[in-house]
Amino acid sequence: MSIEYIISMITSNWPMFLRGAGMTLLISIIGTIIGAVIGLLAGVIRTIPTPERKLKRIVLKIVNLILSIYIEFFRGTPMIVQAMVIFYGSALAFGVDMDRTLAAIFIVSINTGAYMAEIVRGGVISIDKGQFEAAQAIGMNHVQTMWSVVLPQVIRNILPATGNQFIINIKDTSVLNVIGVTELFFQTKTVAGISFKYFEPFFIACILYFVMTFTVTLILRYIERKLDGPENYSMIGQPPPQLMVTKSNTNID
Repeated sequence: MSIEYIISMITSNWPMFLRGAGMTLLISIIGTIIGAVIGLLAGVIRTIPTPERKLKRIVLKIVNLILSIYIEFFRGTPMIVQAMVIFYGSALAFGVDMDRTLAAIFIVSINTGAYMAEIVRGGVISIDKGQFEAAQAIGMNHVQTMWSVVLPQVIRNILPATGNQFIINIKDTSVLNVIGVTELFFQTKTVAGISFKYFEPFFIACILYFVMTFTVTLILRYIERKLDGPENYSMIGQPPPQLMVTKSNTNID
C-alpha cells in the first residue's frame, strides 16, 4: 500500500465514494429523526398514569402490550435480519415491491424507534416526581405536564443518547447492502471489485465513516453546550461575586 495509490484511487473513484457517503447520511439522518419521533410517542404513551375508568385501562394495557412487543422484537433482532425479512418478506407475502432507499429509511426508522422508546421512557422516569405533582397542583393535565414541564427536560437529558444512536445508525447502514442499497459500504465493495484491491478502498471507507461520526459528535456537543446555557449565570438583582466576597471579608474583620 502507498499513499500515492490511495490518492489515485480517491481521485478516480471519488464520485462513487461521495454518492455512498451521501446515501449513508441521508438514510441515517431521516431514519434517526423519524425514529426519534416514534420513540418519543411510544415512550410518552408507556409513561401515562393508569386511568381510573376500566375501559381506558383496558385500552392502555393493549396499547402498552403492542408497544412492548414492538420494542422487544426490534431490540432483540439484528438489523440485517430485519432488512431481509421486511424487504423480501413484503414482496413474497404481499407482493409489495418496495423502493430500496425507502425500505432502508423505514428499517432504520422503526429500529431506531424501538431503542428511542426506552431512552425516552428512562428520561421521563428520571424526572423528579415533585414536578409532576406541582404541575397537577396548578391545574395541568397529563398532556400539559408532559408538553410544558417534562419533555423539555427529557429532550435535553436524552440528547447524548440520541446522538449516540445517530452515530450507530451511520455505521449500521452498512448492513443494508444486503438488500442492494447503494450506501458507502456497497459502493466500496463495487470499487474493490473493479480494482481487485480490497484494503485500500475499505481503508478509505473507514476514514469516511470516522469523519462522519466524529463530525456528528462535535455538532452534538456544541448543541449540548448551547442548551446548557452560560456557565456563570447570575440574576440581575444579585450583586457581583467580587462585591459579595468583599462584604464577606468585611464582616469577618
